[in-house]
Amino acid sequence: MKTRSIKRVFKGKPTIEGAGVHLRRVFGHSEVPWFDPFLLFDDFRSDEPARFRKGFPWHPHRGIETITYVLAGDVEHGDSLGNAGVISSGDVQWMTAGSGIIHQEMPKGDGRGRMYGFQLWANLPAAHKMMAPRYRDVRAGDIPEVTRTPPSSVTSGMSPARTSR
Repeated sequence: MKTRSIKRVFKGKPTIEGAGVHLRRVFGHSEVPWFDPFLLFDDFRSDEPARFRKGFPWHPHRGIETITYVLAGDVEHGDSLGNAGVISSGDVQWMTAGSGIIHQEMPKGDGRGRMYGFQLWANLPAAHKMMAPRYRDVRAGDIPEVTRTPPSSVTSGMSPARTSR
């Protein structure tokens, strides 16, 4: 396996988007050449509903795909084609804007007032920029959980290393 070194560290910057959603933009705009084909990465995380409830009212997308992963809370979404749904805690949604839709995303938070998640925008290849819009939702229960077994409890057929004091 080839080992690569870290070339640059990007720190998220506080940003306000939509109708007043406070988030941290990890990259977008001038950093795009570093991450092509990814265009933007936002971390939205708040325990204060006033910082996210106004959401992202109707706005256009074209030629991109958004990947949204909600860690805590609910995000209601809908589009100009009549598609609608809710992305809940642990869910992931791929929205392919393709030839263009107008849509909205309205964070609702959870029962404790939390709204945590992130969204990544991917630039579609030229051949797919005008495709029909589509959604792919993956519910939390359909995402496998992986647990790491500590190395000391793994049996490899070798004697465990001993340390002297």
